[in-house]
Amino acid sequence: MSELPVASMRTVRARARRLALAHPRELAVVVALYALGAASGLAGPWLIGRLVEDVTRGVDDVSLVTALICGFIVAQALLTGLGMYAAARLGEKVLARLREEFVTDVLALPLGTVERAGTGDLITRTTRDVDLLARAVRYAIPETLISTLTIALTLGGLVIIGPLLALPCLVAVPTLWAATRWYLARAHAGYLRENASYSQIAEGLSETVDGARTVEALRLGDRRFERVNRDIAASYAAERYTLRLRTVYLPTIDTSFVLPVVATLVIGGLFYLEGMVSLAAVTTATLYTQQLLVPIDMLLFWMNELQIGGAALARLLGVRRDGGGAGDDGSDRPRPRADAVVGADPGRGVQVHGVSYAYRDGRDVLRGVDLAIAPGERLAIVGPSGAGKSTLGKLLAGVHPPRAGTVTVDGVAVGDLPLDRLRSSVALVTQEHHVFRGTVRDNVVLGRPAADDDAVEQALRAVDAWGWASALGLGTAVGSGGVELSPAQAQQLALARLVLVDPHTLVLDEATSLLDPRAARHLERSLAAVLAGRTVIAIAHRLHTAHDADRVAVMDDGRIVELGSHDELVAAGGAYAALWRSWHGDHSG
Repeated sequence: MSELPVASMRTVRARARRLALAHPRELAVVVALYALGAASGLAGPWLIGRLVEDVTRGVDDVSLVTALICGFIVAQALLTGLGMYAAARLGEKVLARLREEFVTDVLALPLGTVERAGTGDLITRTTRDVDLLARAVRYAIPETLISTLTIALTLGGLVIIGPLLALPCLVAVPTLWAATRWYLARAHAGYLRENASYSQIAEGLSETVDGARTVEALRLGDRRFERVNRDIAASYAAERYTLRLRTVYLPTIDTSFVLPVVATLVIGGLFYLEGMVSLAAVTTATLYTQQLLVPIDMLLFWMNELQIGGAALARLLGVRRDGGGAGDDGSDRPRPRADAVVGADPGRGVQVHGVSYAYRDGRDVLRGVDLAIAPGERLAIVGPSGAGKSTLGKLLAGVHPPRAGTVTVDGVAVGDLPLDRLRSSVALVTQEHHVFRGTVRDNVVLGRPAADDDAVEQALRAVDAWGWASALGLGTAVGSGGVELSPAQAQQLALARLVLVDPHTLVLDEATSLLDPRAARHLERSLAAVLAGRTVIAIAHRLHTAHDADRVAVMDDGRIVELGSHDELVAAGGAYAALWRSWHGDHSG
């Protein structure tokens, strides 16, 4: 089991920059409001400094200054509030775009990639990582922007009122710089490890729940419990590491905050006694320095959240790199656009040349397979369990790339076909089916949403499902929270969906295995009539499927050992003839 990739920090920064610049007008409004709010906040300390100096000179009327201070406080609150509202609107736009792109990327993941990675990692990315990124977009980024602008403008104000008074602020820079550098060098990797540990927990729990009957039957409860404990221990260690980072970093920067205020009072007082600065300037500088503490504290606090959000974004973009436009082999090579494939010839069918494939390095489950399937041909693939039948079916459907050799559809390599075109040209139906939450109609039209009710009815009739489907009603909710369908009914829905999509090549991997033999036989004959003219590759243990096929490919130990029509292979007296006699005898009995 391997995890999905994680995007590099360079990719994360580039993506964040593109997202920020995707809405330039809204971003400019947010920055302007925050800047005006921060500037309004500078007026108060400056006026207080003037007020202190006026009082020392004996000025009694301070009502105007007091009113101005109140006015600027109100202006700062209004501008900051408007800025936060504008930032929230912009953040939701960015977050919505990220969510939509992530869903698109997840749906575009090659099935082989999902099988290798398992469900735990993908579930964690679609839930916890999305939530962490949402928190960063909604809170961390706006707060960081406010703090950054406030710090920049406040330092500018310090320089304006007295360059000498800006020097004491530098006393905390070495400590803050060293602590921040130490933290950032470790935080990203730490949070990635922490997020990955949640994937392991989710993976272990989902496996245990999905295989609960097997766990109980084989008395594997103690072993699964130990697995969960190990995963929790690993997650605890990962969280303890990031907690240690925060425990060292945050108190260090909090302690550093006291130094600039003390330094400004002491050094500013000495400058005032020497007549180098005014009392108003010292007062304003001290208030500015005090005022810097809150935004610096917020900036450094939310920097931690940005690290968490950045790690989450790296995991989400890792899905994009692997599936959102990547090749089925999981490489970074992007799939071509729909208009980028030229030279396709529908008359060439499916060609397999010298194909080998291994789930693990050095252990090929397919070895040098050669096969030519003509358009419109019905081919049955049979053989003992473990012979490589299902693996070959997945390669034909583009789920896995071959380790060696080529698989072409209409003369174009499967890996060079755009994903939409591949899925609409070659469809794989297995014995594992999922009933999606929605109506019966929703489940049938997944691959062709614009289909009308007549087309849905014809598809359901083609798979012998119209009887129970019409009794339920096309608008009846099924799946989670709805009517529970039997495994056989779920299989019929999947086949009806396939009939409606109408691809030119179908790979059926035990697609009727959940039906009783008589119903399966009737269904396969109905499908054969509906799918006339289509290329059908049927992987089956029930040999009546092979009897009805144009040709039969017999597999054993990852190779095709016999190829021909049913009658030819029975007459040859080889492996297929033995299978036929064995099955026919059992079937007759």
